[in-house]
Amino acid sequence: MKWVTRENAAVDRIACPWLISRFIDPDAEFLYVAPDNVLDVAQREGAHSYDAPEAEYTHRDGKCSFEALVEDFELTGDPGLVRLAAIIHAADVSDDVDAAPEGAGLSAIASGFRILHGTEDHRKIQLESPMYDALYAWCQQQATK
Repeated sequence: MKWVTRENAAVDRIACPWLISRFIDPDAEFLYVAPDNVLDVAQREGAHSYDAPEAEYTHRDGKCSFEALVEDFELTGDPGLVRLAAIIHAADVSDDVDAAPEGAGLSAIASGFRILHGTEDHRKIQLESPMYDALYAWCQQQATK
């Protein structure tokens, strides 16, 4: 299935593809387009839209898109994903940076990737995915303590 969002991705728009590929749709194809084109491209391509105004999966009820996907795909039974979602929320939602102490660090790391790789969104997914794998493993470990 195709998934479409806004180009020039940062935290949520890189973490969501990681989540989708690992837990929701292993054959997912990600499209990054101009912000004004997300819904049109989603409709034309028969794709799911995420992390964009009026997208199928986006910020709602004070939660980021990653959290919406965790809820909508009934992944809340995984304590590691729930913890990771809290960290991603803190990194992505500037008003809630203190919601998880690791959020500020993740935000800084994601900003570094964005500075180094600009609008190369697929490259950022490739480079950041191992970090999310490691962070998820850490979150699972923390959740079992």
